[in-house]
Amino acid sequence: MQNRSIARELALLILGQFNDRAAGPVPADQLLAQALSSLNSHLREGLDRSEQELQQAQQSLLESELVDGEVVRVREHLRQGLERAEQVLNRLSASLELPRLLMLADQEELRAWALGRARAVFQAQPSLDQRIDAVMEGWRLGRLPRIDQDILRLAVVEIEQFKVPAAVACNEAVELANRYSDEAGRRMINGVLRRYTNAVQA
Repeated sequence: MQNRSIARELALLILGQFNDRAAGPVPADQLLAQALSSLNSHLREGLDRSEQELQQAQQSLLESELVDGEVVRVREHLRQGLERAEQVLNRLSASLELPRLLMLADQEELRAWALGRARAVFQAQPSLDQRIDAVMEGWRLGRLPRIDQDILRLAVVEIEQFKVPAAVACNEAVELANRYSDEAGRRMINGVLRRYTNAVQA
C-alpha cells in the first residue's frame, strides 16, 4: 500500500534523527518535522543530480561533432539524467501527498505506524545488530553507512516484531536502498536480508 510505503520511508528518516542513539526523548512532532525536512533535502539533492546529468549531456552536444562514441556518451548522460528526474518526481509526488495524509482521519494511525517502527528499532538495536552481524559473512554492520544499517534494522524489526512477510520487508528495504543508498549498498542489503530470512526459516 502506498501509504505504508511512505510511512516506512518516514520511519527510516525518523531513525536518522536519533543521532548517536544516546539522546534523550524527542517529541514525536519534532521527529516527524525533522524527518520531513530530511525527505525534502533528499529530493532536492536528487533534482540537483539530474540537472547536472542533463547539463553534461547538453555540454557534450555543444562540444562534440557527434561521432559514434560521442553520441553514445551523450545518450547515456541523457538517460541517467531523465531516470533520476523521473525517480525524484515520483518521490516528490509521494512526499507532497504525505502532509495531506497526515491531516486526514487516519493521521494518528500513520504517525503511530512510522513512530512505532522507529521506536522498535531504537529499543531493540543491540540485539538486532547481533542477529544481523551473524549473517554478514566477514563484515560487521557497523562498517556500513548509517542509512544502510537503519534500512537493515527496519526490515528485520518488521519481520520479527510486526510479522510483515519476509518477501515484503525485503522488497521494501531494497526500494529504500534504491533511493537512499548506492548500488553496492543495495546489493549488500539484498544479500544480507536473503541470508537472514534463510537462517530464520531454516
